[in-house]
Amino acid sequence: MPTKPKPEPKPKLHIGANPEQVRPAPTPNPSRRGVLAATAGAAAVAGLSRPAPPAAAAARTRVAVLGGGVSGLSAAHELAERGYAVTVYEYYDVLGGKARSMDVPDSAADGRRPLPGEHGFRFFPGFYRNLPDTMRRIPYEGSADGVRGNLRNATEELFARHQGRPDLHFPLRRATNPPRVGDLTTTWLRDQITAALDTATKLPAHEVAYFANRLLVHLTSCDARREREWEATPWWDFIRAGDFSEEYRTVLGIGQTRNLVATRAQEASTRTVGRVIIEALILWSLLGRGLDGPDADIDRVLNAPTSEAWIDPWRAHLTSLGVEFAFSSDVREIRYDDRAGRVTGVRITDPDGGAERVVTADHYVQAMPVEHARPTWGPELRAADPQLARCDELRTDWMTGIMFYVRRPVPLVHGHVNCLDSPWAVTAIGQAQFWDGRDFPADYGDGRAADCVSTIVSEWDVPGVLYGKPARACTREEIVEECWAQLKDAVNDSGRALITDDDRLSWFMDPAVTGLGTPNPQNREPLLIHPTGTWRNRPTARTAVPNLFLAGDYVRTDVDLATMEGANESARRAVNALLEQDGSSAEPCRIWELYRPPELEPLKRVDETRFRLGLPNTFDLG
Repeated sequence: MPTKPKPEPKPKLHIGANPEQVRPAPTPNPSRRGVLAATAGAAAVAGLSRPAPPAAAAARTRVAVLGGGVSGLSAAHELAERGYAVTVYEYYDVLGGKARSMDVPDSAADGRRPLPGEHGFRFFPGFYRNLPDTMRRIPYEGSADGVRGNLRNATEELFARHQGRPDLHFPLRRATNPPRVGDLTTTWLRDQITAALDTATKLPAHEVAYFANRLLVHLTSCDARREREWEATPWWDFIRAGDFSEEYRTVLGIGQTRNLVATRAQEASTRTVGRVIIEALILWSLLGRGLDGPDADIDRVLNAPTSEAWIDPWRAHLTSLGVEFAFSSDVREIRYDDRAGRVTGVRITDPDGGAERVVTADHYVQAMPVEHARPTWGPELRAADPQLARCDELRTDWMTGIMFYVRRPVPLVHGHVNCLDSPWAVTAIGQAQFWDGRDFPADYGDGRAADCVSTIVSEWDVPGVLYGKPARACTREEIVEECWAQLKDAVNDSGRALITDDDRLSWFMDPAVTGLGTPNPQNREPLLIHPTGTWRNRPTARTAVPNLFLAGDYVRTDVDLATMEGANESARRAVNALLEQDGSSAEPCRIWELYRPPELEPLKRVDETRFRLGLPNTFDLG
């Protein structure tokens, strides 16, 4: 009979997790891009920045980490620092998962690197705390702050409108005079939200007032109401989007869900949208609360292609810690022995289905996306832990990028562009403006491209403007033309032409999307979405099987959103569960949770009582 999963321990701060700690700079690298090699010098530096492994966690304790994306690398990092012998098994021949960079084939010339392509642009909100802590502990040449020092603040977001409508430039810097702790009141919050929306949009006054009130309801709702009532309520219904203007629906419904997290406002959980996107990403960040240090603003991006600035140095550092990597490893089955009650091995082939082998370890951390993890769980394993079966209810959707390489610098805005009216929920960023230390035409491609406009298509089921077909029904070339047309329609207005057809040189789309233009298009790298009821079906990092642990952005985390932060947090929870199961004396990983303003806690306690009595929130006017 399966055992009930133990509650995860309250973590303590492990050595080296203090964000204020200044780490020694790594051994200099002759490469102009500062990518660390896995050398003895790097190993020596790494040894200074990690805790000495306790005797109980000697290298004889082997851990197989299944997946080399952000969650897998985060787990490997924490385990290696504690002396475990870690092998990472990765499907591709590179690390990083959806976060990695990809070389554009046949694009390099005259000694330059290939043009950089990605699954989609990466951004690192200021409220991320767990992931930046890991980044601090990855040495990087010339940076006492590790690869975290490669983050740059974006200062503005452009909400671009179509058909010549004026765009909204939204500053992303913290508020100049935010309230001090203790001075934040519900009246102050309502006034600030109302003023911002009234200034920034053309919403009718009564709609602005209503939305501000709905946010106040969520801000003062207790945890129980959020998890039982708002988790079951779509964001669309919570803000009554269907009862108000098209502007209201576009700006406050669709623009905050489909364009940001590839989920529809009509389905998205109010708990997730309200708590993470509205509160953590926007409101508390604007007020300077709960951010990753005094230098962090709301939105941050890397100062180079992701693999150069982060993933390659990470691999080098993990190698210096003794982590081994097995590439081209397609995990097909987690083998479970019902009599022993343990995982006994993992069946792996190469990506083409050949060269089958079984790998074994003392513990297994499965750090694979949910759509790839589910097929590896057989009936016996699912019976051993019913939460695995509930993962079948988790849903994914497509959110895939297209890189446009252009002949001249096209910054668009010093941050991201949200094309609010685009049928395909297009978002974009001009990347070269943030890549200090890079000369785009001198460093990449054949010298003709001066910038990369990185776009993401989040809506694949709505007809476009050129061909009248949804993205799933288009060919790759048609998707490119549609995305370009929708981007131009959004940013070219008021007599300006920020981008033109003459600017466009070439493009790249993630090869994980295949079969476009056929009746059965496929995407190997979709994104977890958050319709109502998702929280119940997300598993914990600890399973009922004592030597199997789960990590990935689908695992239950406090951040509760499919993000790199969630992937990192889940890895920390998986490692903490493994340490407890193993009886290790190593200090557990520290876990940062989302900011909770102390001023609102008394109101949440009042709401907790009202919720138990079956009463609505104090501010809920319906």
